[in-house]
Amino acid sequence: MGMHMSRLNSSLRRQSLWLAVCLFASPIAGVSAAGAADMAMPTKAPPAPVYNWSGCYAGGNVGAGTSGTNFGSIVDPGTYLGVADAATVSADGSGSRNNLAVPAGGQLGCNWQTGTFVLGLEGDFDYFHSDPNINNNTPNTGISLANGSPVAITQRLTTNYLATVRPRFGIAADRNFAYITGGIAFTTVNYAETYSDGNAAPGPGAGTASASRSLLGWTAGAGWEYAFADHWTVRAEYLIAGFPTTDALGTIVAPGGTNTLHGSADLLVQLLRAGVNFKF
Repeated sequence: MGMHMSRLNSSLRRQSLWLAVCLFASPIAGVSAAGAADMAMPTKAPPAPVYNWSGCYAGGNVGAGTSGTNFGSIVDPGTYLGVADAATVSADGSGSRNNLAVPAGGQLGCNWQTGTFVLGLEGDFDYFHSDPNINNNTPNTGISLANGSPVAITQRLTTNYLATVRPRFGIAADRNFAYITGGIAFTTVNYAETYSDGNAAPGPGAGTASASRSLLGWTAGAGWEYAFADHWTVRAEYLIAGFPTTDALGTIVAPGGTNTLHGSADLLVQLLRAGVNFKF
């Protein structure tokens, strides 16, 4: 009987030890399996941050442009040229011309972004030398007075710079920014009209009308900008700018008398520019 009880106790001790080992091993096995599963799953890289256009910038630009001008000329009848000759000279002394130019300069501005909308303000200054001109003389147009005397009229409008101040508004798609823009434009023009004829009697006559003006006009356009690095962007932009007419008053003087000479010229500028900016 004592021996039977000893075997029973020994068996119970073995079963209890085996149960303890199983209970202890179960959570370890679960942790190991979970860790293996975690190691087997690929780790996802965090998404790249979306580019933000807020901030100020400065940069440079270069491109191509045209300046278009409508020239006007009026000669009042006077003591030298009569009504018919004054009308002929007025009609033939007018015309339109375009001139190609290369703008180059810099810009400075700031942007504020909220969501996908970007609002900005920019100012720029470009060297822009343009020189539209007409030369209506006898070999080209056959201008002559009633007595057959040849007449030559030249008109010229020159500019040396173009500056603008413009709000910009557009939509950003990460590193791409498409925008429209419009504001005010500034330039200075030098205008001159000259008249001369080969009238033998009671001439010859000659005269000029000239003016220099600082002009305030309007500008509008659109563009696209791309951020190729965190602090660097490139852009392509189209602008058009219009300015008021410049008027000038002069006198045609001849031995036989005088006539009042009126000259005028307007200005329309179109630019296609490429630029690069550094964002602060």
